[in-house]
Amino acid sequence: MKKWNVSLAAGVVLACLLAGCGKNDTTQETTAAATTETVTTEQVATADAQIATGSDLASASDVVEDWMVPIPAENVADGEYDIEVDSSSSMFNITACKLTVADGKMTAVMTMGGKGYRYLYMGTSKEAVAADESEYIPYVEDTDGAHTFTVPVDALDEGVACAAFSNKKEKWYERTLVFRSDSLPADAIDNPSIKTTEDLGIADGEYTVEVTLSGGSGRATVESPTKIKVENGIATATIIMSSSNYDYMIVGEEKYLPVNTEGNSTFEIPVTGFDYNMPISADTTAMSTPHEIDYTLYFDSKTIK
Repeated sequence: MKKWNVSLAAGVVLACLLAGCGKNDTTQETTAAATTETVTTEQVATADAQIATGSDLASASDVVEDWMVPIPAENVADGEYDIEVDSSSSMFNITACKLTVADGKMTAVMTMGGKGYRYLYMGTSKEAVAADESEYIPYVEDTDGAHTFTVPVDALDEGVACAAFSNKKEKWYERTLVFRSDSLPADAIDNPSIKTTEDLGIADGEYTVEVTLSGGSGRATVESPTKIKVENGIATATIIMSSSNYDYMIVGEEKYLPVNTEGNSTFEIPVTGFDYNMPISADTTAMSTPHEIDYTLYFDSKTIK
């Protein structure tokens, strides 16, 4: 019996050696690992090929300005607003945008200047490639035939990563978008960065303050520093434009006429707040027909004297 067991054991070992049991297991594990590594490498290569880089990308601009402080939905009054959206790429041209604020959330319908993009993804290009297609935002064609995208907006005045999938290149192009609070009516926003005369502890009296004009073609400027007069806690600024061709200015819903008849157009307007881009409009007669231009004025409270 003992001899038979030894012989049987020897036979089993021999059979196993002939079949290459241990070697086969090792070979299979090695092959499986190599296959897994190959698939992973191919997946990475495919993902990288779907992301636009280098020469595929146009030059990007910085659209987040120093004065900007993110404004969440809770600081914006419910309603629908036309809003300006800055894009870091001129190739991602947004011609119009409608912002809807309701129940503590914001969404925006962006109308595009072309039809070159199939999807958007609110995030980076790498995140878009890794995401499920169900997370992509497809375009919708409006009644005029333009392509629109409806996107969530977490905050105004904040750089938002947005990846756009090109129909022609079949690649994801990364953009940065900023939904600008200064294009909304002043009374629509409870902006924590805005400071009033009360916040700053400014007593009634006359002062000067540095002021910056932005918007339009970028050629117009205002004289700075400018004079401000505070009465009963309300600040009024004397704004002297860089030309004599402005015949009125609009702040909120009010129209203000020039206070001078010679020299550069001069207006006395209320300062709705310091340390933010205060929206205004000014009508110029320098063109073939009068034309209202949207601007902003930034009164820097640190420079008040």
